[in-house]
Amino acid sequence: MTRPIDSVSKADKTQILSSDRSLSRQPLQQQIKDKHKLLSETARRRGFFWGSFEIYGGLSGFLDLGPLGVGLKRQIEDTWRRFFLQRHGFVEVSTPIITPHKVLEASGHVENFKDPMTECSNCKRRFRADQLVKEATGLETEGMSLEQLGALLKEKHVKCPECGGQLGPPQYFMTMFKTNIGPYGEDPAYGRPEAAQGIFVNFHRVLETMREKFPIGIAQVGTVLRNEISPRQGPIRLREFTIMDFELFFDPAEPDCPYLDEVISEELSIVAEESRSKGTENAIKVKVGEAVKRQVIKAPWAAYFMALSKRFLTQLGVDGQHQRFFEKLPSERAHYSAQTFDHEIELDRWGWTEVAGFAYRTDYDLRKHMEATGEDLRVFKPYSTPRLRKVKLIKPSHQNLRKIFQEQTGRIADLISKDDPEKLLAAKKARQPVRIGSYTVPSDCFDVVEEDVKETGTRFLPHVIEPSFGVERLLYTTLEYNLTIKEDRLILGLPFKLAPIQASVFPLVNKDGLQKRATEVYEALIAEGLRVEYDEAGSIGRRYARADEAGVPLGITIDYDTLKDDTVTVRDRDSWSQMRTPVGVLASTIHTIVKEGFNTPK
Repeated sequence: MTRPIDSVSKADKTQILSSDRSLSRQPLQQQIKDKHKLLSETARRRGFFWGSFEIYGGLSGFLDLGPLGVGLKRQIEDTWRRFFLQRHGFVEVSTPIITPHKVLEASGHVENFKDPMTECSNCKRRFRADQLVKEATGLETEGMSLEQLGALLKEKHVKCPECGGQLGPPQYFMTMFKTNIGPYGEDPAYGRPEAAQGIFVNFHRVLETMREKFPIGIAQVGTVLRNEISPRQGPIRLREFTIMDFELFFDPAEPDCPYLDEVISEELSIVAEESRSKGTENAIKVKVGEAVKRQVIKAPWAAYFMALSKRFLTQLGVDGQHQRFFEKLPSERAHYSAQTFDHEIELDRWGWTEVAGFAYRTDYDLRKHMEATGEDLRVFKPYSTPRLRKVKLIKPSHQNLRKIFQEQTGRIADLISKDDPEKLLAAKKARQPVRIGSYTVPSDCFDVVEEDVKETGTRFLPHVIEPSFGVERLLYTTLEYNLTIKEDRLILGLPFKLAPIQASVFPLVNKDGLQKRATEVYEALIAEGLRVEYDEAGSIGRRYARADEAGVPLGITIDYDTLKDDTVTVRDRDSWSQMRTPVGVLASTIHTIVKEGFNTPK
């Protein structure tokens, strides 16, 4: 039987924050004024994240995750999968990071994936020109031309942030990492800047394996690379990071989302294009149903996923008043997008920061890959009953073709049959030869006839809604929004389901057989599939403090009463309340607490 312990433990009442040398001597209430600095120190100390290649002086734009960071990242990813994929029957793929040039050329990334860059004439450091102008003026610079940015750099006397030197005229810099496949340099390629293209080129293969199920959602979680010019925002702007996205393919003739009623009354805070085009960034509060009705959000599927994203971030610990959706202007949107919203979170140091994006990609990507490869990526849509339709059919004359083209007859006949019937009909009526590919074909080498054809269905090119999430930004956001202070002690109040470690097991003291029993309890909990750590170093109060900083929801203390009645103390991280629980039901008790929260029994 589980029973409560009335008071907060003596260790919690007397233990002051760990005196680790890396901690500032300032009271935490003063340190919390610079939450990013406090969070970064805590993240390094407890093993969440730190800058890459530290012993070589570090390298901006890269981040290493420690043991707890990897654990939290995994929990965020798995929560995302449950929230967006599993509940809708969406599937997941994994594709290469290295992507051939021809794929990204077809998708438009080779031409469009670039940022404006300026170079200091003195120290030769290079920077994002639009970001420097934005920092100096407060203007929204995304989508500005090189000429506009250059004029503002001069007009506002923007100088090099490193040495104060003069900045040169902006020029474009491709932000994809370029490489070659193989030893000869004949096959150029790039590190993928997004996971989406791997999904698009595999669309028809996945559709086939899913037995033509439609609409269909295809997801990918993996590493992407962006060769940022001057990343200066710590864990927020990275050159290598993990992305979670999925592409929802739907019939543009049937755009309605069957799940929309589930979120119809969810209120979203939206900074719409209409407001931004007038020079303001006032957010409107609008329910999902109204946003779709008024075409604030053009695609019902996008509106549905935006509402889910708000709920997902709430599960990570971010309340609704610190979330908003920021619509991109046409000049700011990616080349493939008809409408884009950034899901932004208000962070302590960087203000409103994008953690996810929602792009209505229409049929852009599939159409571009069809044009580049000749592969038919359309989806077959059957009619309820077959239909008769008059069509113009091209019939090559093999006999006449053979007289002119001989062994090439088969190839030319195939080209003729795929050509435009109206073009060939006009040539036939005029009795003029026609150019087909690299061949000039006389009009007596083909006929164009009209016939009734029975059709069982039609083919269409799907439209696509893409929700895309940056994992490292979500991880940082989760840490910032769950970092709290209690009686000048630091507590990382992670939601229980997200905590990388669910419980810590402590022997009260390291003698009298308590260590042995604590190890047995620890191993039993591991065998039950729980994420548990064992800690016997230092006083029990200091161990509680370490676990609180690491976000561990529960502390399991093995004391002298354990040796008598086989019960343990279960301590709640957030309230510091305690209760005693028999070892025999400890695993099930922890599972229940993780699912429902810590409720001290009456």
